[in-house]
Amino acid sequence: MAGDQLQVLNALDVAKTQLYHFTAIVIAGMGFFTDAYDLFCISLVTKLLGRIYYTIDGSPNPGTLPPRVSAAVNGVAFCGTLSGQLFFGWLGDKMGRKRVYGMTLMLMVLCSVASGLSFGRSARGTMATLCFFRFWLGFGIGGDYPLSATIMSEYANKKTRGAFIAAVFAMQGFGILTGGVVSLIVSLGFKTKYKAPSYAEDAKGSLVPEADYVWRIILMLGAAPAALTYYWRMKMPETARYTALVAKNAKQAAADMSKVLQVEIEAEDEKVLASGGANSSSFGLFSREFLARHGLHLLGTTTTWFFLDISFYSQNLFQKDIFSKVGWIPKAPTMNAIEEVYRISRAQTLIALCGTVPGYWVTVALIDVIGRFAIQMLGFTFMTVFMLALALPYHHWTTPGHHTAFVVMYGFTFFFANFGPNSTTFIVPAEIFPARLRSTCHGISAAAGKAGAIIGAFGFLYAAQGKDPAERDHGYPKGIGIRNALFVLAACNLCGLLFTFLVPESNGKSLEEMSRENEDEEGDGAAATAGNAKTAPAV
Repeated sequence: MAGDQLQVLNALDVAKTQLYHFTAIVIAGMGFFTDAYDLFCISLVTKLLGRIYYTIDGSPNPGTLPPRVSAAVNGVAFCGTLSGQLFFGWLGDKMGRKRVYGMTLMLMVLCSVASGLSFGRSARGTMATLCFFRFWLGFGIGGDYPLSATIMSEYANKKTRGAFIAAVFAMQGFGILTGGVVSLIVSLGFKTKYKAPSYAEDAKGSLVPEADYVWRIILMLGAAPAALTYYWRMKMPETARYTALVAKNAKQAAADMSKVLQVEIEAEDEKVLASGGANSSSFGLFSREFLARHGLHLLGTTTTWFFLDISFYSQNLFQKDIFSKVGWIPKAPTMNAIEEVYRISRAQTLIALCGTVPGYWVTVALIDVIGRFAIQMLGFTFMTVFMLALALPYHHWTTPGHHTAFVVMYGFTFFFANFGPNSTTFIVPAEIFPARLRSTCHGISAAAGKAGAIIGAFGFLYAAQGKDPAERDHGYPKGIGIRNALFVLAACNLCGLLFTFLVPESNGKSLEEMSRENEDEEGDGAAATAGNAKTAPAV
């Protein structure tokens, strides 16, 4: 060991649960609340956008977004999120967690409002503007992933660290739920005011202009929670682990945490300069030393998050299409545009309330009891089982009288996604990497997840279309059908299960113990690569 644990870090590890823990959860969690609202509310209004901007004059059927437009509207935010995770993850390790935190939040606020104000002389122009602002909205959201996780992990004590990080991520469930509730309220307000009995009357009457307000209001309201927490984010001190281990400022770290913990902490300048060992703190992300110590860990966190998000985001973004195919949501020509938004929102709110939100909070309750590894294995296993249970007798579920049972089974896949890998893939990368690379590695892991989300968003859109033209939405090419798409998602979950064996268990251990920052290079098992690591340039 290069030395004993720093007093300031030990104080954080053994601190009792205090008010500042819950304050940090709320402040960081509201970012995730906003993230989830902004990312998933688009699926509630996609069909409405098709009706408003792509209706064919005189047609008896509702308009539909062309395949490429629909894919872009649903997936462009994920492209921005992937870019933001890589950029802000790296920047968080270079400039500090707190300084970058405010940048991401302001970007989210501005782009949420701008998305609702999208404009254009034509349908194509409006959709292009919407995609532009949603890309930059995703860019800001991407930065929130590594920063929120890293900040919460570095503030928490080691006994309940998993629960605190999981609680931050669990705000995502409330964001999804709130998106559904807001859509319900907004659509119900317009639905009550304008009672068009059919789509034909909807298209000819005064409902469509008012329907244009619906999607804009829903998107713009995503700015509210982020704006409300901006002040408190800026009041948070920088984490002691960044200040002490990366910035090497012992005095500032001790002063900040003395205020937070309300105890007297000594500034240990000499220990800070030697913390983690002069050798072990010198290696960079692309060094052999990092590969020897954490290469398999990074492979595990990236692959599990990748396979999880293919399945998770496919389920979330296109559950409206699945509900329509099994008959739980009536066919579009039988409803006016506002009625369709209302019914889609009601279905997704019910799934969020019964499956999504409970899964997050069961994770919060149990993650420090049974550990990250067990929860991730359990989640991937049951996601695979329930996907196969939906896919194998798919034609049975789609017959009248079995629709409710299908929805219940589908809800279980959401429960075990959130009481499982959707939570743990977020938590573990914030615990197992060195402080100087923690935000970067979390950003890389999260970006791999968003690559999976992009595949889910773009791929499932086409794959879920049936082979028979009568089973496909207007303009969509032949696909493999929802049943076969469910088999593909089950295979992704099985792959995630297998790659989980590369991820170490971090339950009950300090961050420095997991990242091996207290080890001297000469004392570890990588003596053969130590000489190369000493001379490798830091990243």
